[in-house]
Amino acid sequence: MITVAILFFFFIFVGLPIGVTLGIAGLVGLIQIGGENFLMMAPKRFFGGLDLFTFMAMPFFILAGEIMNRSGITEKLAAFADALVGYTRGGLAHSNMIASVLFAGMTGAAVADTAAFGNTLVPAMVKKGYSRPFSCAVTVAGSIIGPTIPPSNLMVIYGSLMGVSIAGLFAAGILPGLLICLLCMAVIAGLGKRLNLPKSEERFSLVRILWAFKSSFLAILMPGIILGGILFGIVTPTEAAAIAVFYALFIGVVVYRALTLSDIVEMLVRTARITGVVFLIIASASILSWWMTFMQIPQKIAEFFLFVSSDPNVIIGLILLLLLGIGMFMDINAALIILAPVLAPLTATIGMDPVHAGVMIVLALNISLMTPPVGACLFVLSSVTGERIERISISLIPFLIVEVFVLFLVAYWDKMTMFIPHMIRGM
Repeated sequence: MITVAILFFFFIFVGLPIGVTLGIAGLVGLIQIGGENFLMMAPKRFFGGLDLFTFMAMPFFILAGEIMNRSGITEKLAAFADALVGYTRGGLAHSNMIASVLFAGMTGAAVADTAAFGNTLVPAMVKKGYSRPFSCAVTVAGSIIGPTIPPSNLMVIYGSLMGVSIAGLFAAGILPGLLICLLCMAVIAGLGKRLNLPKSEERFSLVRILWAFKSSFLAILMPGIILGGILFGIVTPTEAAAIAVFYALFIGVVVYRALTLSDIVEMLVRTARITGVVFLIIASASILSWWMTFMQIPQKIAEFFLFVSSDPNVIIGLILLLLLGIGMFMDINAALIILAPVLAPLTATIGMDPVHAGVMIVLALNISLMTPPVGACLFVLSSVTGERIERISISLIPFLIVEVFVLFLVAYWDKMTMFIPHMIRGM
């Protein structure tokens, strides 16, 4: 067990791709417990890790996000958000947050949001007088709303692996995502005078809002179609994802006429690459997860946590610290696949609802997307804007504090987290 752990962290340290790292560590673990004969299990586990119908939703949601970015829907959503709150001090920063909420209901991927707004809203903010590090920090802080508000690729993975209702996870993610947006906007408002954030010369205009709403109506309608269909049981998440692609293509090709055949081919290739990376991580992690189960590592971790304390509140705190710590050094997809089978039984032991536990775990890992040294959103935005990660991270601190606060609120206030799922179940 020690050998596998040493190899795993060594390969991460030297920069080996996480999918390859997981696969090698898993193969070494199989050899340790059963010799070369156990290697025959590897192909079966590799395929079995992906043999879930609900995983088909992921490439569809990824492709829908690509179409949204390429067809100009992102800019229309940003314009609508700016019409709503752009007239206040720090208005463009507020618009960035609102746009993240609107865009979240279409892609479910933080990195997609970061790349899209890094190319559009960050240059616009800098042009209006915002500092580049602050503009990047606002974009990164808003980006994790994407995988929190449904549809969320991480929730699809968690629900598929642990047999938890994906619709329930989607419903439970709505309030935490909106709360993150509101508190981050409160941070922007609080920093407004201190940082002398620009204030737009334009005043509140209902006509402007209505005009922006009209031009972006078809884009705004998309989240309603996706979420309404899933939450009310009309379609499965996979079917909703396919509908999202068809709808986005229709808007981009027929309505906006912004996509060409070469654009579609390029988006399909990019979607295949992103999906391939994620699926390699999932498949490789399934080998390591089987080894961990065989070695009873989940049970040992649970026993350790229960040995430290039998108080559910203390155990929840330990789980959050573990997730935030691991997320700082590991790809979140890999962390979720490895830790979910370990932590889900533990949360059940202390009486947490499976949906509540899933949202808590997913949100904790989402936050790690914006924490160095392995915060994917930080790296993406740094490469897109040219700003140093260190400068972005410093400006990000106030936003990080409020998002961790929301995480603890989600973990300890189950009535808030489960309000919408209970409401839908009662309908």
